[in-house]
Amino acid sequence: MKKTFSKIFLISTLISLSFMPAKKIRVVFFGDSITEAAVKPHGFIMIDDSLLNPNGASNYELIGAGVSGNKVYDLYLRMDDDVISRSPDIVVIYVGVNDVWHKKMGTGTDADKFERFYLALVKKFRAANIKVIVCTPATIGERFDNTNEQDGDMNHYSNIIRKIATDQHLTLVDLRSAFGEYEKLNNKNNLDRGLLTSDGVHLNDAGNIFVAKLMAEGIRNTP
Repeated sequence: MKKTFSKIFLISTLISLSFMPAKKIRVVFFGDSITEAAVKPHGFIMIDDSLLNPNGASNYELIGAGVSGNKVYDLYLRMDDDVISRSPDIVVIYVGVNDVWHKKMGTGTDADKFERFYLALVKKFRAANIKVIVCTPATIGERFDNTNEQDGDMNHYSNIIRKIATDQHLTLVDLRSAFGEYEKLNNKNNLDRGLLTSDGVHLNDAGNIFVAKLMAEGIRNTP
């Protein structure tokens, strides 16, 4: 009788568990104004919600944590409150544009400091059992022939992120390379804006769609 009851209880439990909703994968997008704008209509986070949760599915919970003007040091200062406290499964780090762009105003981030703080972010997130996706900064000017004023630094800082991704075995969303390839094919007049950005930096509708697809691929492929 006891064995029969135990079997019935086990079967009932298994049936109940089979009807329980699967836990959503929580993803925090951590960055600057580009990420801050991504939670607005037509932003890449909103598009990713549709790509990752098709036909009304509820597989992923996406959270934007972007603040305009932020550099890597700013992310380091707020990572506990804005990321770790939310207990995400995955964090997407998308920073670097302001670290380079603001050098023109004397408030950018030196490359060695950028690398140290970026690596500190990665290590602290991993210590909190958060999977990390890193993104190279896409563009400050859309000319395809390396004649944008800050292309040299953008390439250098992107290489820093690529090296961190390789050394730490992280998923890399290489926006810098993807934008470059797109511009070579589509920027026939070598314009500095208007293809994937509105001003050479911030994404337009086409840019948001482009980034969303790359982000969704990176998220799906993160083990």
